[in-house]
Amino acid sequence: MAQIPTPHIEAKEGEIAERVLMGGDPLRVKYMAERYLENPVQFNGVRGMLGYTGLYHGKRVSMMGHGMGIPSIGIYSYELFNFYGVKTIIRVGSAGAYHQDLRIGDLVLAMGACTDSNYGAQFQMPGTYAPIADFDLLRAAANVCDEKGYSYKVGNIMSSDVFYSANPRPQAWIDMGVLAVEMEAAALYMNAARCGARALTICTISDLVLHGSATTAEERRTTFTKMVEVALEIC
Repeated sequence: MAQIPTPHIEAKEGEIAERVLMGGDPLRVKYMAERYLENPVQFNGVRGMLGYTGLYHGKRVSMMGHGMGIPSIGIYSYELFNFYGVKTIIRVGSAGAYHQDLRIGDLVLAMGACTDSNYGAQFQMPGTYAPIADFDLLRAAANVCDEKGYSYKVGNIMSSDVFYSANPRPQAWIDMGVLAVEMEAAALYMNAARCGARALTICTISDLVLHGSATTAEERRTTFTKMVEVALEIC
């Protein structure tokens, strides 16, 4: 661990658990840690990207923000996997629904992540790489959702590089069966694959893209708890 602290994470060796839940909003992470972890201890505050480690039912778990977009989660997940010995990262975040049957508050378990990002070009693959989740985590998450009676779908999502698009074309993805859009999963899955680690993205639907319905930042921060409970059960 000679390369720690890193430029973006100030944690010392041993301060981060092998299992990490990540969310885009560091204030949501703070809320999660204070609500679910026993004796959470803050290990990071660099750039305001808060991180905490504590116990959940006797299991050591860390929670950390990853910011918005593929470049941001690409940096944080790379450092966690490569410098801090993290074995499992579960992203718990929001997504906009493409599938007509999804409603605000429903969960999406991202089996795969399409993307319009160039992030994968660095790996110089001789074709198109398909970023996918760890199957054991995916299966376990679906089982927990079934046990708890949560409304969810499993399938492909879109990890977009652009939030305010000058030329939005959601119908093209909808026609290919993509369930929802977010901005991070593809990079997380690629980094996990490259490091031989495990990753899963669990999203709560915060917006209905085709209908214009949306939640507030406060609602996303404090009411999207089902995905966190699922992630904690399986990590």
